[in-house]
Amino acid sequence: CAMDPTSSAALRQACRSGTHTGHTSGFAPGHLQCNVVVLPKEYADEFLLFCVRNPKPCPVIDVLDAGKWESHRLAPGSDIRTDLPRYRVFREGKLVDEPTDITSLWQSDFVTFFLGCSFSFEHALASAGIPIGHNKDGRNVPMYTTNIETRAAGRFSGPLVVSMRSIPFTKLSETLEITRGMIKAHGAPVYTGEAAAIGIPDLANPSYGDPPVLPAPEGTVSCFWACGVTPQEAILRAKPPIAITHAPGCMFVADIEAESADKLDGYSLA
Repeated sequence: CAMDPTSSAALRQACRSGTHTGHTSGFAPGHLQCNVVVLPKEYADEFLLFCVRNPKPCPVIDVLDAGKWESHRLAPGSDIRTDLPRYRVFREGKLVDEPTDITSLWQSDFVTFFLGCSFSFEHALASAGIPIGHNKDGRNVPMYTTNIETRAAGRFSGPLVVSMRSIPFTKLSETLEITRGMIKAHGAPVYTGEAAAIGIPDLANPSYGDPPVLPAPEGTVSCFWACGVTPQEAILRAKPPIAITHAPGCMFVADIEAESADKLDGYSLA
């Protein structure tokens, strides 16, 4: 039977069985989506510091103990080794593979980081009548490497990566207001306006994801959000013996609602 595209559990199961291997933008609307970075324990402290120093592109949602693959907090019964549509495998800073299952690569010293993702705020924008062009067109979001440098931490450094959405001028203030309140999904845009100002020469040629439909609709402005692909640029420079991430746009989809993500750091006394 066909997968229920609104169910986070059904989507993870489809990833686990290999029947869904594409992007997750627009799937399980309203659910928290996460970028994923898996590193040997020797690199975990430095990478956590990189996240602390760069909270816009790397908002930490959860970190698992070494060797663990289930996030009880985000999705009980989940398995980070199988539950993403597609992964990227880096060795010594070089991309070597994009598998759909990393079980055979798993190591007992692997530490998994779940980082916030802008897909988490798209449902909130759409619910407010703000169009999300790449979802309407069935595309992955376009992502671009910029000339903005992140704050280095040990071996991790590199440029900020951003995702872009064309937003109607008449909806810009509302977009800023909605996303500003979702700090675990990168918050408000880091820049709005001409792409060249942040080192993007051509919107038609994104560094990651799918090209946007151009020209952009009249009366819109390009909005750029910090993006969780930024750590992949840092991995190219840190050159760990092995690192595994999500393939751009192919996220871990959690069972909790995106708008409750900011409450994850609190404690319920009920």
